[in-house]
Amino acid sequence: MRPASLAAGPMAVACLALAACASTHEVDTRLPDAYELPAPPAGAVALDAWWIGFNDPQLTGLIDQALAASPDARSAAARLKEARAQRSGALNAFLPQGNIRGAASRTENEVVDGTVVNIPGFSSSGESESQSANFDVTWEIDLFGRVFAARRAANAEMAAARLDYEGTRASLAASVADSYFQARGLAIQLADARESVRIQESLAQIAQTRVERGIASRSDEDRVAGDLAQARAQAAGLEAELQAQRRTLLILVGRGIEPTTSLAVDAQVGAIPEVPASLPGELLTRRPDVRQAEAMLVSSLGRRDYARLAFLPTFKLAPGIGVQKTEQPGYSATIQSWTLGGNVTVPVLDIPRLLSELKVQNAKVEQAAIAYEKAVQVAYGEAENAMVQLAADRRRVELLDAGEDRAERAYEASRRGYAAGLTDLQTALGAEQSWRAVRTQETGAQVQALRRAVQTYKALGGGWPLASAPNNKKAR
Repeated sequence: MRPASLAAGPMAVACLALAACASTHEVDTRLPDAYELPAPPAGAVALDAWWIGFNDPQLTGLIDQALAASPDARSAAARLKEARAQRSGALNAFLPQGNIRGAASRTENEVVDGTVVNIPGFSSSGESESQSANFDVTWEIDLFGRVFAARRAANAEMAAARLDYEGTRASLAASVADSYFQARGLAIQLADARESVRIQESLAQIAQTRVERGIASRSDEDRVAGDLAQARAQAAGLEAELQAQRRTLLILVGRGIEPTTSLAVDAQVGAIPEVPASLPGELLTRRPDVRQAEAMLVSSLGRRDYARLAFLPTFKLAPGIGVQKTEQPGYSATIQSWTLGGNVTVPVLDIPRLLSELKVQNAKVEQAAIAYEKAVQVAYGEAENAMVQLAADRRRVELLDAGEDRAERAYEASRRGYAAGLTDLQTALGAEQSWRAVRTQETGAQVQALRRAVQTYKALGGGWPLASAPNNKKAR
């Protein structure tokens, strides 16, 4: 009875360890039924390729170029290939393992002292040759589901890598659109600055004419000349900013070595497309970062299961075949052999180490669960905040658009009055500055609204093909 009790001891410890670490973790992914904002109108924009909704062929072409040739996109594709190779390597470890081994030798013996022995099977002198080849295989018999735990972890890590790839592409598309609209905004500001230069030149001509006629002081001409110099300096600064933004955009799309003049940027912005109506729960299936966090939790659960199964015995089959040929003086033989064996390994002294490893995996599962919950909450907050701010940006653009029209009419009236001698220079310059200020605010608001729309589409999980995503598995 004593040997049986000794063998049962490690197994009892293993069973107790498994029972103590068999807890599950419920993940809280609850979300509100609706966002706290007026329901947006249903739009025809497809989130998979939301940039098409801007009806801008240049933007669509730039994003297509970026997804195909950008260093970020190619790097993400390389990481995906690495993940696929790692998955294959992890699963191949459970297939039969073995190698063919061969050996050959030739020996020449010469007796220099003593008696020469030469009998069949043994010779103390002369030449002998030996060749052998063996093919030994080992294969673990999975009685407890280790391969399923490993496959679960490997598949989840592959899914996480796939979602990282899609998330990178989605972020790249958003970055290209954001940079593109910033360039458009700078082009509009540059056009406005050049128009201000033209206006100041016109006012300078008027002021010079009035001074020559004696109906204005020289100080008016000097003031307009100062404003003209300031307008020209502002235009020069905007030209440099636009060139830098063009370079940034070229790098994003994988055309970093091309001259900036190869990228035309129009001084206008298009309409803001409507954001399609959506529910908070859709973030769980649309956001790549949320799906990636879920996949990492599934991977952690698989690794924990594998660590738990390490306490159980391991059974392996070890079949093999071989052939050996020996030639000696007066003797020659060829021997074929085959073996069918097996072995079992029961962890005994490894149990403390395995318990520590299991505790580590339990802690990693807890961290992954918390990260998943946080990803869900962050996704909801980003989506709602983006939609609330986009609605405010739309309203701001409408108000500034109406104000810009009235400010422009006021400036035109004051300019004509100054040319006719009905108003003074201060009034004309004040009206022009007011119009330009409103115009600048309107341009900034339009660009900000377009960039906010990009941010909203990304926050809702747009920019990646949902159909190609891995199956959604609930982690428990």
